[in-house]
Amino acid sequence: MTFIESADTTIHHLGALETSALGLGCMGLSQGYGPADDGESLSAIHAALDSGITMLDTAMSYGQGHNEEIVGRAVSTSGIARDSLQIATKLGIVRREGGVQLDAHPSRIAAYCDASLRRLGMETIDLYYLHRVDPQVPIEESIAAMADLVAQGKVRHLGVSEVTPEELRRAHAVHPIAAVQMEWSLMWREPELSIVPAARDLGVGLVPYSPLGRGLLSGRIDATTVADSPFRANDPRFNGDHLSANLNQVEALTHLARSWDMTTAQVALAWLLSQGDDVVPIPGTRRADRVRENAAAMSCRLTAEELEMLNSAVPAGAWEGDRRSFAVPVTARSTPHRDERQARDTDAR
Repeated sequence: MTFIESADTTIHHLGALETSALGLGCMGLSQGYGPADDGESLSAIHAALDSGITMLDTAMSYGQGHNEEIVGRAVSTSGIARDSLQIATKLGIVRREGGVQLDAHPSRIAAYCDASLRRLGMETIDLYYLHRVDPQVPIEESIAAMADLVAQGKVRHLGVSEVTPEELRRAHAVHPIAAVQMEWSLMWREPELSIVPAARDLGVGLVPYSPLGRGLLSGRIDATTVADSPFRANDPRFNGDHLSANLNQVEALTHLARSWDMTTAQVALAWLLSQGDDVVPIPGTRRADRVRENAAAMSCRLTAEELEMLNSAVPAGAWEGDRRSFAVPVTARSTPHRDERQARDTDAR
């Protein structure tokens, strides 16, 4: 692999927004992976900032606002100038007594933004995402209301998350979209067949969440610990024969990583970073040492030969199981990847 010495080469671009090559996904500091400790969370965020990560990703729904408050506290106590950071948050998912709901009605978007700014303790949001498309509201109307916030100076750039190519084009026609967020990793490569090419046609940046496959690509999860998080326990990829097949893939990835003197997580992140300077993965962790481990991936790029070796050792079609996630457009593995797996199985026989 190529080790990068110049800081300029670790800068990526989401549309017109310049940011670090990696961001920090902060959701797990408030929900999804068991009880969290605020002190540990602050240490993790500070470790990210000290490691050169400048993008922090949160949402109004994470911990019902707690996550934005933690991000705001971390930034205010970091000693780092606010204008050197990129703070991303989201609207559109609301947790109420009746459960999780979608709400991106134009009449409430300004209030959601103001509430996020108060929790963050900031005057401006650098990247404001529509977290999910509200099926009761045309996406054009939601984006138009968000564009008003840009005109008012409360938001710098707009993004969308888990949209179809058509929805992305419709949103971009109303106001330039800087970034689209989607689950994308070695373990889940469906975006390469749809939203990735659509985004690049429009000049929209790509922000993969769960770039470590909900922790599986860290190489530290096995069949006994996979159910520690409901985000894994209820997902077909982490159950039964699918899990066994996927753990075999991780074993192959770990073997390759050791031969390159890297960790499994670093190779998985380096693979995404090698897809282009319009890709900004946002791995999440509560541990400062894991943050620093992940951040080290910004300093390497895989060569074409190494990418070929990786794709051969860990083929896209060898991963198994559809995914389960809230209000997303794609949950099933596509025919090309299934055909690749079937061809491999036929060759093995």
